[in-house]
Amino acid sequence: MQSEIAVYKRIVLKLSGEAMQERGSKENISPQVVRGIAERVKEVRDLGVQIGIVIGGGNIWRGLSAAHRGMDRTTADYMGMLATVINGLALQSACAQIGIETRVQTAIEMKNVAEPFIRGRAIRHLELGRVVIFVAGTGNPFFSTDTTAALRANEIGADIIFKATKVDGVYDADPNKNPNAKRYDRISYAEALGKRLEVMDSTAFSLCMDNKIPIVVFDMNQPGVLRDAVLGRKVGTLVCD
Repeated sequence: MQSEIAVYKRIVLKLSGEAMQERGSKENISPQVVRGIAERVKEVRDLGVQIGIVIGGGNIWRGLSAAHRGMDRTTADYMGMLATVINGLALQSACAQIGIETRVQTAIEMKNVAEPFIRGRAIRHLELGRVVIFVAGTGNPFFSTDTTAALRANEIGADIIFKATKVDGVYDADPNKNPNAKRYDRISYAEALGKRLEVMDSTAFSLCMDNKIPIVVFDMNQPGVLRDAVLGRKVGTLVCD
């Protein structure tokens, strides 16, 4: 049997906070779901791929939503950053249970919980086969974790960003609301920005476009999809030049 070879050496996986939840459940974090994510990560790491993970906090707290309800935006965003730390620790625990060595690096210093984000140290961890989980966003309010994913991907020299969503790619309309929505197999950064497709925010797109980092948008719940993606198989929607 011919061995499978990954086409990417180093990736950033962007997970939403909702990825930690079981669909239809009100539980913020499902240990079973998080274990499943860890198992998919292990499949890819076992192919020799270096993996950085950026995780959101929307399953616990959404800063922008709270700001729209009257809370100070800066405070609300910092609360959201702390929510990502909770999710990162949950994923680290699940990874440890199946033998994946990880490091959690935070943009907001909390030395008893996680390492501070230091670019050189993160790269060294990756080179040693550790999965690095980036939490607390960029450490600044008014920036999304999509922007964090784009920033960290650039900082660590990732080949690509894999963005896990609830749908199997980028559509010209919300497929949950419009049954006639068209899915793109491939789309340019400029087209995605021009059509205001809600894949990533404009800051994240611009960072990727300026530095030519492709993005693959896919449904993490599909079995084997992350493995297929790193093997170069056609998965979801590719956003590139």
